[in-house]
Amino acid sequence: MKAFQGKVAVITGAASGIGRALAERCVQEGMKVVLADVEEQALQQTGRDLAAQGAETLAVQTDVSQAGDVERLAQKAFETYSAVHLLFNNAGVGAGKTAWESTLADWEWVLGVNLYGVIHGIRSFVPRMLESGVDGYIVNTASMAGLTSSPGLSVYMASKHAVVSLTETLYHELTLRGASIGVSVLCPGFVKTRIQDAERNRPARLQNAPDAPVSPVQQPSRAEQEGGQLLQQALRAGMSPQQLTDMTFTAMSEGRFYIYPPEFKGGIQVHMEDILTLRNPTLLLPK
Repeated sequence: MKAFQGKVAVITGAASGIGRALAERCVQEGMKVVLADVEEQALQQTGRDLAAQGAETLAVQTDVSQAGDVERLAQKAFETYSAVHLLFNNAGVGAGKTAWESTLADWEWVLGVNLYGVIHGIRSFVPRMLESGVDGYIVNTASMAGLTSSPGLSVYMASKHAVVSLTETLYHELTLRGASIGVSVLCPGFVKTRIQDAERNRPARLQNAPDAPVSPVQQPSRAEQEGGQLLQQALRAGMSPQQLTDMTFTAMSEGRFYIYPPEFKGGIQVHMEDILTLRNPTLLLPK
């Protein structure tokens, strides 16, 4: 997709971070923007900020983990604008510890937002986009965590690997149908967002019980502690959401499926070589 002027974009997780940067770029491109987020006050403020720039927006509070919410979002978007040209399934959260220490509530929350949010977006929007017959584009936000592996982020990693696979499958399916809908998977690395503060939007029913005393078996190893510290430092030094948005629009203009920062190519290569050479997984820590 090369021309954006006058088209309609729907963005989930639009009230902060990558989602807000995508919304701002869509406005700069002259698009009408449907903003979706679970955080109502931030969502309304984003709508007001963009409207002050002369943008035409529609703000719809949406919990992407709930199929009914996303279906309502699609209905409102198409009722208001008759068509949707760009769909950014972008909302995401992070939680959990090791694969065995992450709670069922951690799994349900993270998979509900990160994976089912994309599933619901595809199921509610793709049939309408196909029926409308207009040229379109879908960008699903995964992560470098979906192209590599690392310890301590089991729930998040699983959700993002699933989004990558789902998006690859969607690409093939739409191509075989001859659909005029492009597809990309966005795999950010370290980006300065509030994902580390995602608990602010965690539903009460999926909250973990107050921390119990940690047994020696549950104590993180020194390597895990150092890895966590490196991750925090990398996030603080990461790229801006605006830089990532520039990469995304360039990739859409080129019709390029995989979108990721070039400095992570080495890590992806190591991961692929592990698979191709039957080598055990290589541990890669943030630099």
